[in-house]
Amino acid sequence: QLQASGGGLVQAGGPLRLSCAASGVTFRNINAAWFRQATGKEREFVTGISYNGASTISADGVKGRFTISRDNAKKTVFLQMNSLKSEDTAVYYCATRLPRVVGGIRTGTADYNVWGQGTLVTVSS
Repeated sequence: QLQASGGGLVQAGGPLRLSCAASGVTFRNINAAWFRQATGKEREFVTGISYNGASTISADGVKGRFTISRDNAKKTVFLQMNSLKSEDTAVYYCATRLPRVVGGIRTGTADYNVWGQGTLVTVSS
């Protein structure tokens, strides 16, 4: 189970940090990712991190602004978002896949089968 938190209203240019806490899983063995879904749009990949934190990938639109990290001891994945733009407004979801899959970080929604409940991020311009 995944529980996302940290969303809210922020001014354009400002920062926000999201958290995703895992329970009931061997968290240190699994990759994790953040997706987002804006109103009227499809859910899209934002960024992902490998099980040990050694590898990350990000969508082009957030590179240099968003950073994903994890603390396996706390079973938590973080999304640090800086220089937020109005187009970043969306519901943000953390996700993983169980059982674990070997290989690189996946970017498709169909690659993940465990989802958090989502947390709303609203960026005002």
